[in-house]
Amino acid sequence: MRFLFQKAFLLCAMTAMGLGSAKAQYAGHMSSYVMDARTGAVLSATDAELQRYPASLTKLMTLYLTFRALEAHQITLDEQVPVSIHASVQAPSKLGLVPGTRLTVEQGILGLVTKSANDAACALGEFLGGGDEVRFAQLMTQQARALGMSNTTFRNASGLPDPDQVTTAHDLALLSQHLISDFPQYYHYFNVPSFYFHRRMVPNHDPMLKIYAGADGLKTGYTDLAGHNLITSAQRGNVRLIGVVMGAPNNTRRSMEMVSLLDKGFADEGVAPQPLLHPVAPSGVLMASGRRRGHFRHSVLLASSRPMEVADAPTSPRRYGRLSHHGAAVRMVSARHVVAHKKRSRHS
Repeated sequence: MRFLFQKAFLLCAMTAMGLGSAKAQYAGHMSSYVMDARTGAVLSATDAELQRYPASLTKLMTLYLTFRALEAHQITLDEQVPVSIHASVQAPSKLGLVPGTRLTVEQGILGLVTKSANDAACALGEFLGGGDEVRFAQLMTQQARALGMSNTTFRNASGLPDPDQVTTAHDLALLSQHLISDFPQYYHYFNVPSFYFHRRMVPNHDPMLKIYAGADGLKTGYTDLAGHNLITSAQRGNVRLIGVVMGAPNNTRRSMEMVSLLDKGFADEGVAPQPLLHPVAPSGVLMASGRRRGHFRHSVLLASSRPMEVADAPTSPRRYGRLSHHGAAVRMVSARHVVAHKKRSRHS
């Protein structure tokens, strides 16, 4: 009897501390979700309510709150975001921001959607949270509840590991749907293949932009415990789909699972199949497309499992001068041309 009482007490204590609940230790076991972005219709779901670690998919909520502040005219794209010591020491992937310098809100956005920069995410979080990333994470969770993301809790702006930062494939699909519908004027940022920051070209980590017809965002994510995560939106004709893959064992499996899910989703919506756009995906994945009995089939010929999301830390500290306030530009590079967006306040 005493043993049973002690066991019950321990279980209650673990539950109260959050240790007894499922906290996303499922890397290698995939969750997925596909929905019609316009109607909200669910086209497929596998363990979509299983709580997972979001990794850098967390940055979608950081971007949502940034876009909301922009739309409310609380901030501007040109506004200067200070870089704190706390932001500068975030683990890679990062832009290499130096404490005491500044970057613009637009540069922060581009850093998140391309390189998935943790230092830029933290800087934006502190900026929007009144200097406190913890306060910003509370705002993130409040916004998640307002959007119906009932199984999501945020603890930081970047997605760096925290045992209490959890979400589900279903919740992330809801967030993606709201990003597209609530802020269509900012959605184009997710489709930027690269941008120039301090005279360095920063490429986009999202492989689907290069290989999948109609794909135009949203985000990759990776940590050891989370596995390889991916959210993709693609539009063909009048149909836009949102796909979520979480916990894939490697980049190759993640991409091919997304291709398969979206292909099936478009087929279910009556949209004709299309071949992959590019024979070689990022991270050394060689893909081929072929038509068999009226359907396109994709195969992997060569693969590398190196995480695309985690950038190598620099061997020596990068040194950038303080940001100037005049005359520079952020250049966003598209597949066909380079567009220079002149701003009043830019770094050199």
